[in-house]
Amino acid sequence: MASAERPLSPHLQVYRPQWTSILSISHRATGVALVAGAVVLVWWLAAAAGSPEYYESFQGIAGSILGLLALFVWTLCLMYHLCNGLRHMMWDSGRWLELEQARKSGQHVVISAAVLTVVCWIAAFVAM
Repeated sequence: MASAERPLSPHLQVYRPQWTSILSISHRATGVALVAGAVVLVWWLAAAAGSPEYYESFQGIAGSILGLLALFVWTLCLMYHLCNGLRHMMWDSGRWLELEQARKSGQHVVISAAVLTVVCWIAAFVAM
């Protein structure tokens, strides 16, 4: 019988967070955020297909500070998920599997996602 003094199997309190595990959890979290953003996108399409008043009320919410912040975060999630998905494709092909390569590719994912998000937002505001 197992002793009551220690857990039966290792869990999160035993391990120190690692860069690759944090990025893996973030990849899953951004996938969930993208689903939530897709629901908002459907709401936007329904508002556009509905009455002008309904669309205007949606635009009031989406154009507010909180709405723009949510859209910025959603864009960041999209870019991160895209870049990390490309990283996973490289792993599937047998590349970048060494610890140092995995750490560096993770850093590139975070930097690339941030840069792509800023570029998208600059392009969107220049197009306005």
